[in-house]
Amino acid sequence: MSSSHAARSPSATAGLTLGALGVVYGDIGTSPLYALKEVFHGGHVATTPDNILGVLSLLFWTMTVVVSLKYVLLILRADNNGEGGLIAMLALATNAVNDKPPLRRGLMLVGLFGTAIFFGDAVITPAMTVLGAIEGIEVYAPQYHDAVLPVTLLVLAGLFAVQRFGTGGIGKAFGPVMLAWFLTLAALGLPYILDNPRVLAAVNPAYALNFCVAYGWVAFVALGAVVLVVTGGEALYADLGHFGKKPIRIAWYGIVMPALVINYFGQGAMLLNNPEAIKNPFYLLAPDWAEIPLFLLAMAAATVASQALITAAFSVTKQAIQLGIMPRLRILHTSVRDTGQIYVPFINWSLFALVVVAVVFFGSSSKLAGAYGVAVTIDMTITTVMTFFVIRYGWKYPLALCVAATGIFFVIDVTFLASNLLKLGHGGWFPLLIGVCVFTLMLTWKQGRRLLSDKLRQDAIELPAFLEAVFINPPTRVSGTAVFLSAERGSTPNALLHNLKHNKVLHEQNVFVTVKHHEVPFIGFEKRCEVESLGNKCWQVSLHFGFKNEPDVPEALALLKTHGVQLEEMETSYFLSRDIIIPTIGSGMSLWREKLFASMHRNASAAADFLHLPTNRIVELGSKVEI
Repeated sequence: MSSSHAARSPSATAGLTLGALGVVYGDIGTSPLYALKEVFHGGHVATTPDNILGVLSLLFWTMTVVVSLKYVLLILRADNNGEGGLIAMLALATNAVNDKPPLRRGLMLVGLFGTAIFFGDAVITPAMTVLGAIEGIEVYAPQYHDAVLPVTLLVLAGLFAVQRFGTGGIGKAFGPVMLAWFLTLAALGLPYILDNPRVLAAVNPAYALNFCVAYGWVAFVALGAVVLVVTGGEALYADLGHFGKKPIRIAWYGIVMPALVINYFGQGAMLLNNPEAIKNPFYLLAPDWAEIPLFLLAMAAATVASQALITAAFSVTKQAIQLGIMPRLRILHTSVRDTGQIYVPFINWSLFALVVVAVVFFGSSSKLAGAYGVAVTIDMTITTVMTFFVIRYGWKYPLALCVAATGIFFVIDVTFLASNLLKLGHGGWFPLLIGVCVFTLMLTWKQGRRLLSDKLRQDAIELPAFLEAVFINPPTRVSGTAVFLSAERGSTPNALLHNLKHNKVLHEQNVFVTVKHHEVPFIGFEKRCEVESLGNKCWQVSLHFGFKNEPDVPEALALLKTHGVQLEEMETSYFLSRDIIIPTIGSGMSLWREKLFASMHRNASAAADFLHLPTNRIVELGSKVEI
């Protein structure tokens, strides 16, 4: 569903708003489990009335500025044909500065790093939210303290194990679960606010300013925990394509923000009366009879929050593969109707392994909080930088306006980032390490692909000239159609050379296909095919796909009928060249990276699966390429 569906019926909007509650706001919705506690955690900030109001004021204004103004008002407008997320933003920003190659390259690197860091976030979020929810056991039954980690690992194992069945079925339950969760957040906080309404004074930003001035350095350090109230802001933009702007905005202003504010202020009102409750203010809001139901609901909400990031990791992977910044991986479709619902086994189990490492290594949500903020604030800063280039060069707004619009957010993001970097030694290195590893893999893959295509281009023979030479003394023609896939349009595929050399025959019809992926989400069927006749029943075909399209070659080739090319499905063979990479010392990349590229290339899933070619009609011919 793209956001171009402007005229939706109210019931459709309501359905999408409920869906957005489940998928988009799971992460930010579970922040009350740990955010306020973490600000006071570590004992630097005393739980005095002034400090409580100061911190609440900071939380309130952070949510207002970062989520309500930056994400919901400004960044949701930067959609790439209805699609959001860092990769869509990266495509918009790099296309906006196409005429400035050095700047484009710089932006590409920054965007790739942001995408890589996102995988760090996708590891920390499930670990943090599930652990934060299950730590409720300690509040109600301290004697079960030792059960927290095993139960967390069990829940996470279950969550990753069900991914292969698709999220369609589970997804329908997400909206209602999160609606119940947000209503519960408000219901828990409201009685305390009514009981102690002076807490509402925290809406006045003067309290936040006074707190920052009075505490200076300590307040700066505390910002690293304050940012936990907006974790999940990125998801709001990444899921734009699924729900459209309006449902995401209605859900935020109508349900999510009011519920979060009421809950945080309720926690604050309780702390004003009972500062001791800081050990777990969220769970202590609940009356005794509600403890078990609240614990179960929190677990359900934490699972939903984790699910949203796992789903996002799958779709980011798919987009990255199609933009050529990650090797092809096996992608399974879990829904017949919805192409967006995919499952990537390799990513799923890699994430699971890393999540287990995070849970076991850090052991508590407080220790994970340090790791959490770093990934989130880096991505937020990068999104703001990209937004500047989109509105300045893409939308052509005046410079002063662009600097004013993104400058304020940039200063806020960098302040939060700087505060979180203080936690590098306390776990902040963990998502950074994951990000740097993924970034290295992406860069190596991108550069390796470029070296490979340069090498193939050097050795390539021009296709029209080659065919001309062949038809001076034509070989035997056999019935049927041969489809040759080649990376470069206009160059002779190795598979054709091998076929002529070894089999000494040529098919009756020959179609030379180049698949091109573009930096736009979708390309329609009317622009899918470009056909050029090369004579003697040979055609050169270019197929165009967006990074959200399904690259289905046989389906696209069926469109050739309109160009007068008849392909009989059962008489068509697909010829692929499988290149074996030989790393060499010399130009190109350093040897370890060439070896890494060769290994990624060897283990990438077959092009045939990725392009949906029929397995029983594929001929693969190998060749060795030195880079």
